[in-house]
Amino acid sequence: MSMTKDFQINKIYIGSLPLPIFAICSIIVIIAAQLDMLPKTLIGGFAVILPLGWFLGTVGQNIPFFKKFGAPAILSLIVPSLLVYCGVFDENTLTAAKMLMKDSNFLLFYIASLVCGSILGMHRVILIQGFIRMMIPMLLGMCLAALVGVCVAVAFGDTWEHAFFYTVSPVMAGGIGEGVLQLSNAYSNILEQDYDKFVSALIPATVVGNFFAITFTAIMSRIGEVKPHLSGHGQLVKIEFDGLTDALKEDKTPLDARAMSGAVMILATLFIFGMILEKITHFPGPVLMIIATAFVKYFRLLPESVERGSQQWYKFISGNFTFPLMAGLGLLYIDLGSVVNVLTIPYFITIISVVFTVSMTGFVCSFFLKMYPVEASIISSCQSGMGGTGDVAILSTANRMNLMPFAQVATRLGGALMVICTTALLRYLHM
Repeated sequence: MSMTKDFQINKIYIGSLPLPIFAICSIIVIIAAQLDMLPKTLIGGFAVILPLGWFLGTVGQNIPFFKKFGAPAILSLIVPSLLVYCGVFDENTLTAAKMLMKDSNFLLFYIASLVCGSILGMHRVILIQGFIRMMIPMLLGMCLAALVGVCVAVAFGDTWEHAFFYTVSPVMAGGIGEGVLQLSNAYSNILEQDYDKFVSALIPATVVGNFFAITFTAIMSRIGEVKPHLSGHGQLVKIEFDGLTDALKEDKTPLDARAMSGAVMILATLFIFGMILEKITHFPGPVLMIIATAFVKYFRLLPESVERGSQQWYKFISGNFTFPLMAGLGLLYIDLGSVVNVLTIPYFITIISVVFTVSMTGFVCSFFLKMYPVEASIISSCQSGMGGTGDVAILSTANRMNLMPFAQVATRLGGALMVICTTALLRYLHM
């Protein structure tokens, strides 16, 4: 009887480990944290986020009903943030996680892995058509969402200037680093006021917008399950060409460790190349990396074995590190304290109207642009996410990490356009 029970326990996995092994590892990490002995290195950071993310992701995957609405991703992101807000984590734990997530920027490495792997593993026709067709809903959604959001805020008694510059714009600015901080710097220079004042005023809108983008994505993903004809099951564009069946067929090739290690060098090179181009063009480096990778894919500059290795690396990273990454983001990037200070019903409704408009613009436009409505709506929702953080949260909620290249363009390019337009308008009003 005892052997049977042990066998059954060993069949229960938390993330990538059997339950008993997971429990032992977690206890050791907790003891080290309490003794202030967690190394403030990559090892210490992984020791924090891996068990936390795997545990919350596994719990979310086993919650009836809610698991169909993104419970694993939402729990992995929100619970750590809530625990930090309640003061549960000690300084040693947060410092170790910060070393991995911020100092070493594991988020950027994760996104680069997904972008390069998914692009190099995508058919050239699907890739190019997807980028071309998503531009219309991206631009149209930005304009409509700004108009709707301002109208809703004004209906609740706000002024259009305050609504646009402090609520609507930061939702679609592309996150904190690329959006809120850039807007705050512009506001500070134009209005000649303290920079920190604007940062604290704009961040809550970004965080709340990200949460509702995740919520709408979860609902849209469920609609795709109930109405299969509205979903491309991860494919963005409706297109027919020779070899389509083979292009959509899942790669069953055994993992090639050598090819996967080569993929790390490829993604590092493409990322660095994007940074070099950024210095020359002053255009966002991650977007230039996407363009460079698409160029490499379209002109078949890499051998098929290297492309396959990149795709396998993308699957390995997304399959094993998504929920731990989300936990790390929740620990360090989601500040619930700043959100609590501005909790009002009109504020929430205004942001909901912005996110809903962006999402529905993609959904409606898809019928005219031969895109799948569910995927188009999800990509559009990324415009109201927290940059790379939001893209990971939104796509993992819908289990569509292969759409990361399109999400990054929508977030970074759309966010950059929003920042430019907002800054130009503010400068015009205060000339």
